[in-house]
Amino acid sequence: MEPGAKMHMKEWLIAQIESGKYEGLCWEDEDRTMFRIPWKHAAKKDYKQTTDAALFKAWAVYKGKYREGRDRADPTMWKTRLRCALNKSSDFKEVPERNQLDITEPYKVYLIVPDGGPTKPAESQLTKDEVNISAKRSPRHPGFMEKKLHHQNESFQTTKEEAKLLTDELMREHLYCELARNKPQNQVSAQINFLGPSLPITDFRMQVILLYHGQRVMKVTTRSPDGCFILQGSVPVGNAKIYGPCTVQQLSFPSPASASLPSCLVEAMNRLLCHLERGVLLWVAPDGVFIKRFCQGRVYWSGPTAPHTDRPNKLEREKTFKLLDTPTFLNELQSCLQGKGPTPSYEIELCFGEEYPDTGVPKNRKLIMAQVVPLFAAELLKRFNLGEIKETQLTLSADTRGEDGRGVESSPETGE
Repeated sequence: MEPGAKMHMKEWLIAQIESGKYEGLCWEDEDRTMFRIPWKHAAKKDYKQTTDAALFKAWAVYKGKYREGRDRADPTMWKTRLRCALNKSSDFKEVPERNQLDITEPYKVYLIVPDGGPTKPAESQLTKDEVNISAKRSPRHPGFMEKKLHHQNESFQTTKEEAKLLTDELMREHLYCELARNKPQNQVSAQINFLGPSLPITDFRMQVILLYHGQRVMKVTTRSPDGCFILQGSVPVGNAKIYGPCTVQQLSFPSPASASLPSCLVEAMNRLLCHLERGVLLWVAPDGVFIKRFCQGRVYWSGPTAPHTDRPNKLEREKTFKLLDTPTFLNELQSCLQGKGPTPSYEIELCFGEEYPDTGVPKNRKLIMAQVVPLFAAELLKRFNLGEIKETQLTLSADTRGEDGRGVESSPETGE
């Protein structure tokens, strides 16, 4: 090798093993075909960054992903990068049956694949098509990868493929660290593996249910990653900066006449729908669920981040609100799995034209409501056996079908 030339990962790792600088990094067998790599999680009480993250840090420094004194120290990211590199390299193969992860000084064992042996996809090199991992998903979505992965400068450029791997691995690492504190190793591994390759941060679908006076008139699972409009009519064309990209899915309110309702309720709904022409825009981003109100008619809501549970929460016009915060949801999920808290809430309710929550009027008396479920949250709870997607039943009882209902006695609000 020429002086100053970069070593391949295989050569670099062997050099680190032979150096004896890293506690726990050693050969597993006399023939030096396998090696142990220390694998202590940050959740351990005796975790010390200076020693337990030393090898991972060295790899980040060697690859130019961390500059001492300039970049923020991130042991979880260092470890994730090395794990990704090992898993993608054709020179290494993990030997799970030799791993010891539930002991005081846990470690993993990797086999060094001989030249010409079974191959996996080779470790990808950076290309001219590099993108910054902190790029926003769309102009209106907050930059999430920068917050999650601390990629704050050009030294953290990577390919899209590596960005996806890093995101998935970081989520697994974060969940593992939290779960490992109180659960046996085999339980933790089973739960984390059960998540599969699709993590909640990549699922932007929503289940939307529209209800007229408690009767379900629409149930849709959105598909567009840019979210959906719930509105009367259609979105004005030609102003993506205001209304979002044209790929946003449109959900139009059905005609009230399609529901089995008294004529007085149908008339009240039609009056209200006239003020919902530009509706609301809903979307899921990796750091939460967001909404923006464009319609003239007032809209109220309840949900995980709502400021009030006993009085109305109003959406201001053309202002973005966060209805669910993903980091908070994950923290609450981890607490629940540890037996330290209840199952986290994720369902969002919208009420058009009438104040909500409203202790004086039950849900099934409200003229127009929408239930919104971000599927990443529902599916994650389902995979941990904490529940299934639930549709609140707001059906009318026989003795209320002929009544005007309190939602009509005080006419729905349509102004600012």
